[in-house]
Amino acid sequence: MNAEQQSQLKILIARGKEQGYLTYREVNDHLPNDIVDPNQIEDIVSMINDMGIAVHEVAPEADQIVLSENNVATDEDAAEEAAAALASVDSEFGRTTDPVRMYMREMGTVELLTREGEIVIAKRIEDGINQVMYALSFYPGTLKSVLDAYQRVEAGEARLTDLINGFVREEDDEPPKPPVVPSVNAKASDNEEEEVVDTGPDPEEAKERFDELRTLFEKYQKVVVKQGRADERCRKLTEEMVDKLGQIKLIPKVSERLIYNLRSLVNRVRTHERLIMDICVSKAKMPRKDFITSFP
Repeated sequence: MNAEQQSQLKILIARGKEQGYLTYREVNDHLPNDIVDPNQIEDIVSMINDMGIAVHEVAPEADQIVLSENNVATDEDAAEEAAAALASVDSEFGRTTDPVRMYMREMGTVELLTREGEIVIAKRIEDGINQVMYALSFYPGTLKSVLDAYQRVEAGEARLTDLINGFVREEDDEPPKPPVVPSVNAKASDNEEEEVVDTGPDPEEAKERFDELRTLFEKYQKVVVKQGRADERCRKLTEEMVDKLGQIKLIPKVSERLIYNLRSLVNRVRTHERLIMDICVSKAKMPRKDFITSFP
């Protein structure tokens, strides 16, 4: 234990002797940085308690603090007691091979997520999902599958909540506001009002949005038949459909099914590509370089 650490502990013990107590925060603030194992910290707290200094989660009330003459000590005594108390703990630091203790030690060096940190991670996850859905929406089969699913909802064969769980709105980009704690005086008026229950997405809004998407999809199909997918109008309609679908929040189960369907098609295409290459290169003896050039 170096002189600086001993000085910090001297201040800590002296404060505890003077106050009659210490808080866990004060102990953590004055401990050496290399002591992070929870078991080591508990040993230190026990030793401090043995010195007659109580360690609390929060500072106790004034009338709960019991001071005695034995609790008064000089700085030199405090330093000696602190050094003796931590000698065994400090000397054993870093020697443990117990996986649980090693894990707990590493956990102590990692800061817990704050509310803001949780929001940032949630936003990143949501952005990733949106990017996947954006790419998925360019596949015409995705749009057709979603419209067919909504048609089953209209026919009463499925529930709207089996397809979507809401819509993307501008206010979704704003950070969530803290919850409002209702006033105790408002109990009477609250009892008179019926409890508001979230019944899911608005069916009328859903119909309006899906009707717009269906109209665009029908226009897209007509342009594809007449002009082909390379036509500029086809590209613009595709972008409009992608934008409209991106404003509808599909439930995870539906999104996963759409992703699985597209992945299955991609795997089938790759399987046939390998078969074609095997026929051309291995059996027809076509140079591999020529095959790759003509069949990218």
